Amino acid sequence: MLNQFRAGGHIAIVGASLAGLRAAEALRDKGFEGRLTIIGDEPHEPYDRPPLSKQVLKGWVPADHTKLPRLRRVDAEWKLGVAAVGLDRINHVVKLGNGEEVSYDRLLIATGTRARPWPKPEEAALQGVFTVRTVEDAAGLSAALKARPKRVLVIGSGFVGSEIASVCRDLDLPVTVAERGKGPLMGALGGVISEIAAQMMRDSGVDLRTGVSVSSLNGDDSGHVRSATLSDGTVLDVDVVIPSLGSIRNVEWLEGAGLAAGQWGLACDAGCRAFDINGVVTDHIFVAGDVARAPHVLYDYEFMSQEHWDNAVFGAEVAANNMIHLEVGRRAHLPLPSFWSGQFGVNIKSVGVCSFGDEIVFTQGSPEERRFAAAYGKDGRIVGAVTFNHGKWLPYYAELIERSAPFPPPPPGYDRPTNAEVMPARFPDPREPAGNPDVVLTGHDPTDRTAEFRPRSH
Repeated sequence: MLNQFRAGGHIAIVGASLAGLRAAEALRDKGFEGRLTIIGDEPHEPYDRPPLSKQVLKGWVPADHTKLPRLRRVDAEWKLGVAAVGLDRINHVVKLGNGEEVSYDRLLIATGTRARPWPKPEEAALQGVFTVRTVEDAAGLSAALKARPKRVLVIGSGFVGSEIASVCRDLDLPVTVAERGKGPLMGALGGVISEIAAQMMRDSGVDLRTGVSVSSLNGDDSGHVRSATLSDGTVLDVDVVIPSLGSIRNVEWLEGAGLAAGQWGLACDAGCRAFDINGVVTDHIFVAGDVARAPHVLYDYEFMSQEHWDNAVFGAEVAANNMIHLEVGRRAHLPLPSFWSGQFGVNIKSVGVCSFGDEIVFTQGSPEERRFAAAYGKDGRIVGAVTFNHGKWLPYYAELIERSAPFPPPPPGYDRPTNAEVMPARFPDPREPAGNPDVVLTGHDPTDRTAEFRPRSH
């Protein structure tokens, strides 16, 4: 049953993208009649980001034509183009960059992520150096590609970097991909699939260079990038550079608020309620979308951040429900992660958490023809699956993962692979320094012990 909060009160949503918009719509659908304020640091109304690295760069869709459809009126006060810069949990106040303060009874944090910039600011500021996250990013890069650069350099070969390289080849542009690891898509899908993705790149004419990093970007007198120096001493003549170095979760504005926020996002429970720094769940603060980091029951309750469309939409709906319900009416957000990527003429789809597994087996189709399904396993059960041009079978694997079915999984009945041997998935070693501030315990009485972040040394 609904509590009295439905008829009144004030809900503030920080983050005006997919999760924020869908949460606002869900609140109204579920009968919330109080005040609703939506805060976003970009001046635009909520828009769709996946097309920015695909259709927009190809020139099929203008960058400013990706606005998200509105599913219903939300009757909200929109504060766009102004960032949240602080949170006062004691007084229930969000502080904005223009000096304004927004009070709340319930708060949803849906601040998402931003593109990780090139780490050397003076080089990142060169003309011709682009990241791809915002409408402005995509519009600028689209115009640069339309001007027919002599060579494009993509730094990093995750999904976004690989998609951008694919777009460049579709536009018949020379492109080099520099990857410091052993191959593309390695972190998400492991070494076995990475080798297939690398061959796809090279067959499409990409100059793929693995095991090298970019030491510097070099500009001309007018401030335009003209070359890149690699760690092996090679100098490439390039006039467009796209660092595709992953994302940064937008949690800096929460510093000092005493929440469990760090480089992996803002920790929350399966009901989307934020944890404080001590690991105690909060009553009034909820989290949804890319910035959320929650335990997943299928993956040993490991805390996971999922930067996927479905996670943002369904997480927003669960958060909205739980913000206005008593405990017995609250729901759990238990997504089965999924994503898709189109690159080099291949539709790649995945379900589950492939990187949680340590073994892989081809279950259908032909890797040589780039039309196959493969399953990932750990401790004798299936934990993930990936398909190349074989996406119609994804629901079959999703059901197996949800039931913790045995690994290797039973064959679907036909279209069996020529080689069904189980082999190591070959994911990269995750044991790298996190860069987070240390958490330390203070106090001597176990009943009065608290946690705090140890400040970073400079």
